[in-house]
Amino acid sequence: MSPVALPTQRAIVLHGPRDLRPEERSVWPPQHNHAQVAVMSTGLCGSDLHYYLEGRNGDFALQAPLVLGHESAGIVTAVGPGVKNLITGQRVAIEAGIMCNHCDYCSKGRYNLCKGMRFCSSAKTFPHSDGTLQDRMNHPAHVLHPLPDSCSFEQAALAEPLSVLIHASSRAGLKPGQTVLVFGVGAIGILACALAKSYGASRVVAIDINQARLDFAKANGFASQTYCLPMSDKAKTSEDQLNRAKETIQLALREFGEVDGFDLVFECTGAEPCIQMSIHAAITGGKVMLVGMGSRNLVLPLSAAALREVDIQGSFRYANTYPTALQLLASGKLKGVEKLITHRFALEDTSRAFELLARGKDEDGNMVLKVMIRPS
Repeated sequence: MSPVALPTQRAIVLHGPRDLRPEERSVWPPQHNHAQVAVMSTGLCGSDLHYYLEGRNGDFALQAPLVLGHESAGIVTAVGPGVKNLITGQRVAIEAGIMCNHCDYCSKGRYNLCKGMRFCSSAKTFPHSDGTLQDRMNHPAHVLHPLPDSCSFEQAALAEPLSVLIHASSRAGLKPGQTVLVFGVGAIGILACALAKSYGASRVVAIDINQARLDFAKANGFASQTYCLPMSDKAKTSEDQLNRAKETIQLALREFGEVDGFDLVFECTGAEPCIQMSIHAAITGGKVMLVGMGSRNLVLPLSAAALREVDIQGSFRYANTYPTALQLLASGKLKGVEKLITHRFALEDTSRAFELLARGKDEDGNMVLKVMIRPS
């Protein structure tokens, strides 16, 4: 008696820089404590783009073909043995990080720091764990989160980047009435603005080098005021760079009418000059939250931070944030957040989607912020 043939599905697989290939793969039934999800929406992010363009993201280089994508939501199509919290047909958001659930960090609720973490679409660990740019995937049930009825698949895909900001805001102790400055208004920066407003910040302003993005942030109510950084030649020495950063941010603070600085600064660019400016942009006793991932080694004005008791904090991914993120997205408190999604592509057009994201503008000159991939 011949074995029953497994059904097949499409996966979009990265083999190297700009080398995405559609492949037919078998659909295996979910194992114990796993569920199978038909992926309905995946947002492309900066780390996906780095892998696509360079075959690596920072220190993490491809060692084998990899399916990208980790900002996703879908429909449960099957459940494995032992799964009690999900049923077939349920709509879920896919949390891409799979923690070990045994280490000290996991037991303390800080599983984002778990050394055994496996993250779908990341080449940090080997063998790599495939991401969500495929028709279906099997995933541990405890990191599949039911969607509120009023939360769409595209909104739910935003729960992943929003979780980054919820975690960062928790670490920074964001409170109602605080003034907030956001460096960088890409997708993460826009979400930082939206979240700060939903938390009751008294004022939210933004800084970038891209006037079109700043115009978008202001026109859609994410920031009440914006400032476009002037382009300048590269500083010749570290001391020149530090002096220039201080002078530049002082001009911006005067423009904002906040010469003493802001209670909380979200640095969402990862660019060294912006991190330097952020320390001077914080009020005495304020906080700088480093969200952007960029330059590895930095020259910082630490004495300026120490003498004014400006706390500089880092934030890495998120832990225990998805339920909050999904409720926020469903509540309507993040007004206009869906406008972040500027372009949509079918799964088979993923290469075109990445090329568009790399250009930053479409054929009509429209700005690209968040690109969503859908099933055909």
